[in-house]
Amino acid sequence: MAAKKRNTRTPPKRSVVAAARSPRGPREPLFSRASLTSLASAVAIFIFIRIFLIAAYHIPSESMEPTLLVGDFLFVDELSYGPHIPFTNLKLPGFTTPKRGSIVVYESPPQHCIPNTSCPFSPDDPTPIVVKRAVGVAGDTLYMRQGMLYVNGIAQRQGFGASPAPLAQDDSSPYYGWQHRFEVKGSRFGSPPATPSHDNWGPLLVPPAHLMSMGDNRYESVDGRYYGFAPLANVRGRPLFIYFSFDTQDWKIRFNRFFMLIR
Repeated sequence: MAAKKRNTRTPPKRSVVAAARSPRGPREPLFSRASLTSLASAVAIFIFIRIFLIAAYHIPSESMEPTLLVGDFLFVDELSYGPHIPFTNLKLPGFTTPKRGSIVVYESPPQHCIPNTSCPFSPDDPTPIVVKRAVGVAGDTLYMRQGMLYVNGIAQRQGFGASPAPLAQDDSSPYYGWQHRFEVKGSRFGSPPATPSHDNWGPLLVPPAHLMSMGDNRYESVDGRYYGFAPLANVRGRPLFIYFSFDTQDWKIRFNRFFMLIR
């Protein structure tokens, strides 16, 4: 009996188009529960980081030169001093407070123009977010003589752009009048001047839960000398480093300032 002839023909290849058109079972929806859960988790993590850990700020003025330049963009640690909850006046506790000499981001105390004066403030925003250096903390006695700042009787080094500008004038201003309420009289630091001026004022005692701030570029800075002590409740954070910098005058990117630590 003859053996059954085996079929040695190669099975026909399936068309790629046909294979693509063949059913593969039910298709997953574009926005599945798993993908929506992942997206919501990513958004929640971003919001948590933005509110409680790190925020971004930029420098709009010359008040902190040469430390910070106009067009510097900063990453700011908001956790150390206690994060501020957006759209509220609430502030969570931090694990430290600003130290003397550190750069601080804070909401300015109210800046109000005095009628019939040359106003140093912007009328559009009476409580701007500012970046300044804390030159005194609670319990410190501060005064300035001939442009030299003294903290607890010790002259501070003339760094941070504090040396007098060639055209600077030791002007007096009604905006320094708030200082009279905090002046220390009859102390070993000498008597306060009858009329405080830009380069001669104090001694002043920094009250509890406040700090005194000044810009590094002291002749181009509207700071605590004008609007008073800043409450610690107003502090928003501590600048960490510059993540981007753009020269608005020469219209170029300052690559050499990228990731520069801020001190």
